[in-house]
This record gives sequence, structure tokens and C-alpha cells, in this order.
Amino acid sequence: MTATALTGTAGTGSSLGSALDRRYALLGLLLIAPSVVIFCMVIVYPLVSAIYLSLFSIYTPTLQGDFVALDNYATLMASGEFWRSLLNTVIWTVCTLTLQVFFGIAVALVLHQNMVFRALARSLILFPYFVSTVVAVLVWRWLFNDLYGILNHMMMWVGIIDMPLDYLGSMPNAMISVVVVGAWKYFPFVVIAVLARLQTIPEPLYEAAKIDGAGPIARFFDVTLPQLRDVLVVIVLLRAIWDFKEFDLIFLLTGGGPLISTQTLPLMVYKDAFGLNDMGRASAVAVTMMIVMLVFMIGYLRVTGREEKEAGR
Repeated sequence: MTATALTGTAGTGSSLGSALDRRYALLGLLLIAPSVVIFCMVIVYPLVSAIYLSLFSIYTPTLQGDFVALDNYATLMASGEFWRSLLNTVIWTVCTLTLQVFFGIAVALVLHQNMVFRALARSLILFPYFVSTVVAVLVWRWLFNDLYGILNHMMMWVGIIDMPLDYLGSMPNAMISVVVVGAWKYFPFVVIAVLARLQTIPEPLYEAAKIDGAGPIARFFDVTLPQLRDVLVVIVLLRAIWDFKEFDLIFLLTGGGPLISTQTLPLMVYKDAFGLNDMGRASAVAVTMMIVMLVFMIGYLRVTGREEKEAGR
């Protein structure tokens, strides 16, 4: 075979390879196109729209208004209601997250032990997380009712209080009640994640700690807690993001009251957009929330990225 023939054959093979590469690239674009379209419709468009609307003074029913640039943000920064709502959001997030993590770890440790009906207990502990928020709120509102609520009735029967307490209509009872209900509703998520990690901790670590004379408390702080560190960081970041944007539970329990004592930023967005018909200001609050949540998201991505690198090693 001559050199010319070899060159022609090689050129033909290269052309076929390039054609296949282009076809595979086109096929890849076609396969991811639906995902890209859905992402743009669900994420990109609402985000761009919120930023765009925040630059206008818009009347919600007609969506008509005037361009005001950054005046909505300046108004927010000077608004006492905004800062109070932000403070309420931080209080709600920190308190309910703390209770979720504390009780979640405690319950996970109990369910990790060999006990009677352990499988049943693990199933029942998920009930608060899976029950509808509306149903859960209706039950808790009945428990908290100051006239016929069972909680007041039991406390008065035991002698703890002399008069019924208004759990949802006065401060600080309203915030405490909301935090308690939120912790009860979402702590099973922590239980699931922590229990899954507990089952992967090597038993020889506990045996070595026992040989060294470590008691149950020492074993928890020296063995269990360090092993739970990575999963707890992810839990805290995820739950902080989800709790920060919580709306339905707080809205159904107190509606942000009394006055604005339990009003968080999501409730402020709803009130401005549909109560005061000021879509521009509501969008500005939503964008501000997004910026705060972006900090949590960056932290979550860094933590998960670091874990993937360590696992790859």
C-alpha cells in the first residue's frame, strides 16, 4: 500500500471521528435541553423578575408602576418593620434549629440502642415530619387555645398556673410557641440523618474507648460527636436555609402577630405583595432574603465540596 493510500485512509477516519463527535455533542445538547428549559422557567425567570420588580414601585393588582431604582431598598434599610422582621427571622431560625439538633441527636442516640419495638419507634418518630403542616397547626392551635386548650387545662389541674395562658396572642409566649411547634415538626429530619451516620461508626472505636476507661458521656464527646461532625454541619446548613424561608407554619399559627412580634421576612413579603399591594417593596424584601440565603448556600457548597475531595482521596 502506498503512502498516498495510507494518508487518504487516515483522513477519512479522522473525518468520521469528527462527525461522530459532532453528533454526540448535538445529542448531549438535545438531552439536557429540557432540563435547561425547566431550570430557566423555575429558577432564572423568577429570580430575574424579582430583581427587576424590586426596582419599581408597582401596584400588585395591575402590575403597573414607576421606575424608582434603589428607592425600595433604601426604604427597607430605614424601615423599623424590616429590621424587626429580620430579627424575628434570625430568632426563629436559631432557636428552632438549636432545638431540632439537640432533640434530634438525643432521639437518634436512643433509637440506635437495642430496645423493644425499635423498628416501630423509628417509624413513629417520623410522623411529625410527614404530617401535613395544616393538620399539625390545627392540632397545636387546639392545644394552645386559652379557653378550651388541653395544655392550659392540664397545667391548671397540676397547679403550675392559676389562669389560662394566651400562648399565641401575647409575647414572648407567641414566639416560644412557634419555635416549639417548628422544632417538633422538623426535628425528625435530624433524627434520620444522625441515625444513618451512627450506624456507620466502627464499633472498635467504642471498644477502644471502653478499654481506656471512658464512660458513656466521655464516649459520646470523644467518639460519637467527632464522627457526627460532618453530617451535623450539613444538617445545620440545610435546616438553616429551610427554616429561614419558612412561611406556612408561622403564618397559620400566628399570622405574624401579635402586631409584628412573630412576623418574619417571608411573611413580610406576603403582606407587602398582597396585603399592601406593593409588589416592588415585596420584591426588594425577597431579593434581600435571597442575598442572606446565598451566604448559607455558599457555605453548604463549600462544605459538601470539601467532603467530596476528602472522599476522593
